[in-house]
Amino acid sequence: MAKARARRILVDSNEKCEKLKNEILDGGDFTALARSHSTCPSGREGGNQGEFGPGQMVQECDDVVFCAGLNAVHGPLKTHFGYQLLAITQGTD
Repeated sequence: MAKARARRILVDSNEKCEKLKNEILDGGDFTALARSHSTCPSGREGGNQGEFGPGQMVQECDDVVFCAGLNAVHGPLKTHFGYQLLAITQGTD
């Protein structure tokens, strides 16, 4: 993919991240959970990261966004910011 769109939830522990992922997998709304729990400024926007290309996110996220499947929740990913869940919503060539 040359470009991607994704949403993110950032929290301070693996346990919180796992709990949120399980809520999402059980039918919880990613956008609402991002607004309620994410410490990333994008949480106010439901975790929306907008459109971006390779190298614009931290490497751990880049590796997932540009290699993993669309419309799935990926993570927890440990980065220097904390623990993240990513949902890749769109890719473009």
